[in-house]
Amino acid sequence: MNERISLLRQNSLDAVNRISGERAGLVTAFYRQPFVASLPVPVQRGMVLKHIMQYKSLYFGQGELIAGERGPAPKAVPTYPEVCVHSLQDLEILDSRPKVSYKVDEETRALYRDEVIPFWSGRCVRDRMFKALPDTWKQAYQAGIFTEFMEQRAPGHTVAGEKVFGKGMNDLMADIDQALDKLDYLNDMEALVKAEELHGMRLACEALVVLAGRYAKLIEARIPAEKDPGRRDELLEMAAICRKVPANAPETFHEALQHYWFIHLGVITELNPWDSFNPGRLDQHLWPFYSREMAAGTLTKERAIELLQAFWIKFNNHPAPPKVGVTAQESNTYTDFCLINIGGVKADGSDAVNELSYLILDVIEEMRLLQPSSMVQLSKKNPDALIHRAIRIIKTGFGQPSVFNTDAIVQELMRQGKAPEDARRGGASGCVEAGAFGTEAYILTGYFNLPKILELTLNDGKDPLTGEQTGPQTGDPALFSAYDEFLKAFRKMLQYFVDIKIAGSNLIEKIWATHMPAPFLSSIIDDCIASGRDYNAGGARYNTSYIQGVGLGTMTDCLTAIHEQVFRRNRYSMANLLKMLAVNFEGYEDELAMLLYETPKYGNDDDLADVHVKEVFNAFFEAIDGRKSPRGATYRVEMLPTTCHVYFGSKIKALPDGRLAGKPLSEGISPVQGADRKGPSAVIKSAVKFDHIKTGGTLLNQKFSPDFFRDETAIVKLGQLVRAYFRMDGHHIQFNVVSADTLRKARQHPEAFSNLIVRVAGYSDYFNDLTPELQEEIICRTEQEQM
Repeated sequence: MNERISLLRQNSLDAVNRISGERAGLVTAFYRQPFVASLPVPVQRGMVLKHIMQYKSLYFGQGELIAGERGPAPKAVPTYPEVCVHSLQDLEILDSRPKVSYKVDEETRALYRDEVIPFWSGRCVRDRMFKALPDTWKQAYQAGIFTEFMEQRAPGHTVAGEKVFGKGMNDLMADIDQALDKLDYLNDMEALVKAEELHGMRLACEALVVLAGRYAKLIEARIPAEKDPGRRDELLEMAAICRKVPANAPETFHEALQHYWFIHLGVITELNPWDSFNPGRLDQHLWPFYSREMAAGTLTKERAIELLQAFWIKFNNHPAPPKVGVTAQESNTYTDFCLINIGGVKADGSDAVNELSYLILDVIEEMRLLQPSSMVQLSKKNPDALIHRAIRIIKTGFGQPSVFNTDAIVQELMRQGKAPEDARRGGASGCVEAGAFGTEAYILTGYFNLPKILELTLNDGKDPLTGEQTGPQTGDPALFSAYDEFLKAFRKMLQYFVDIKIAGSNLIEKIWATHMPAPFLSSIIDDCIASGRDYNAGGARYNTSYIQGVGLGTMTDCLTAIHEQVFRRNRYSMANLLKMLAVNFEGYEDELAMLLYETPKYGNDDDLADVHVKEVFNAFFEAIDGRKSPRGATYRVEMLPTTCHVYFGSKIKALPDGRLAGKPLSEGISPVQGADRKGPSAVIKSAVKFDHIKTGGTLLNQKFSPDFFRDETAIVKLGQLVRAYFRMDGHHIQFNVVSADTLRKARQHPEAFSNLIVRVAGYSDYFNDLTPELQEEIICRTEQEQM
């Protein structure tokens, strides 16, 4: 990287993460105005975004090539009090915690104490939610049976499609005006509601033009004092770009990046849509601009790289808005979960890899930033050169890019009812979530603790952690005479809590649709303008609600232990097993060793264990898939935890697989930490024994020793492993390349490993920033040394 980019990158790394109260203050001041309450809610939301964009502080740093920050400075994080109000105690915890802290100044604390908290308490979405949710939901939530994402973050995980690079705000406003003209107030009983939504969208589009115009003026004001002729020319060009985009569609590579960045700021300033809004298929979207300018001689490869590097830094300037409560426990990271997609196929199914795909990979390797996260979509149509290039980055220990199976994603989306062209334009966002980019509102509703359901089944519905009767009485397991009886009881318990989870999600979804529409996000997602319906109310072409299953490997090994040791081999009775669990195996060391080392384990291509992964998955899938929500979405399943497997494990006592009380659950669809003993080929064979195509995403982590990559043949071997897994319809795989010994040294001497990055779940993070429990979980993952 050149000197400019090196300086910008270092400034981003050195910036201190802090809470900015500016957005909260602007939003509160706007809603306090007496006239606001009389306006339709979508109009309020459009107007408040315009108010923010008119009055927010602007930041434009020395040497920058892309203008715009969400907060008043890099890593100054806004809050969203209309969604969730941080208490003064929350702010103190965020400021003082030793890891992943957000500094909070006295001015922000005073603003919250005197204005934000008094106004928004009882009005924000989270307060409305917990007032409306039934006690059964709250009890399950507190027991760690499931989490809920939309209690403090807006519905999201959506991804921009081709439209954001092909249309400007003026084009979108023309589309909105046309939709308004077509409204039929005589025959359409929802015409007035649609008009209110469309007016909100128009105001939101105007807000982006206002923001860009302010940046143009700011940059123009810098020009007279600029002594460097080259930089003066850059500033003139950037001011002109801000005058042009996002009001109009971009025509050059630089314009396209700046255009998208303003749109990105619009989405994440309006609300905080599960943190992970991103441009999706970046090599596809930018290719027309890149190829046209390269052919015309108006862009060089070096300039394109510099602009992309500057673009990468903007993402790294944006840590995720901090969470509260349970969510802070299970997702304690700065990472904003923005996932850049590279590769895959075109809408016609042909190979989509181009020169820009490799250029972006070069940028990823050189920049080595946590954000944005990156992935390679790998199809049978793509050349091996793509996966080999990606592995050369992976082997450096960066944890990026992760690798996704395009052909599986397309099958998944088509099974869900997407048109083939829309499915092929799709990919993954956040950690591993599949969606049709630009056309779908796919919303994550929270994690689901499968091993907790097993624990409740083993205790006839009583939670051994609290002693409360949390679930239905499904029968005393000690009286079950056959394994099938136990499995039937588990399914009954599972269905009971899935019903509670979905009923709560339906209520929450209705609150969002009614009280907190997202008119700007709606304006850029097909077909919200045409339908006159909000993104949060079913306006997109496709609508999906995901529930993420956690602990698949742990569940599989638990069922295997019960089936093999209790019912098939008769090593001990169910009553004896329950006694062992109650005392955390103290005094039962021989029995514990039998469960750990003499019982088949998932991840070793052993059908005695792997038959149960199908049982678990099918039970979860059948309880959820195909059910409908109030906005017309279809509920689907995913299998991933982010870091929730650590939190969920803290809510469970000892389990039949030999896991001790409070320990983390298995991660993603990976085997239990250390249970896979026959190499990575056996792992992938086990992992495909349930149907990934029925999901919207699965997450498989593998850890390799750096010694594995001692020669070039390792690149080819790992590429072949990925290809083999994907031929069997595996959805996703990612790699940590680091030794357990290195991680232990880093834990003992963190000052010597400040730049050590590891793959956690669907994201990478600094090892020093992880909780001790999560550090230990990563250390305990099986370290592969050979194929």
